[in-house]
Amino acid sequence: MTPKALAPVPASPAPASPAEAAVVTFDQGELRQIFGLYGRKVAGGEWRDYALDFLRDRAIFSVYRRSSEVPLYRIEKTPRLARKQGQYAAVAASGLILKRGAELARVLAVLDRPLKIVR
Repeated sequence: MTPKALAPVPASPAPASPAEAAVVTFDQGELRQIFGLYGRKVAGGEWRDYALDFLRDRAIFSVYRRSSEVPLYRIEKTPRLARKQGQYAAVAASGLILKRGAELARVLAVLDRPLKIVR
């Protein structure tokens, strides 16, 4: 018996269309703004961990107090909402949208407010 020659197998199947292969990501400027806020909150002891998710329809930056919990906040980028409500959103753990807008800096300002003592 002689072994038959095997055809090379591609590492991953080619996408059917360019739109199918597209994944939403944060660009370098957006990440700089997000990590600036994240660094300040980590230094203040409020946040301790994060996760990045890049999906077909949106990119998500999740913030955790502890890595074993659900995210405290999610910063989402959804380009299909850019002309309607704004592509950026700050979402609380309960799913409540804290702020939505076209400018990332304004959306992040909601999460950057100093804590106040309530009497």
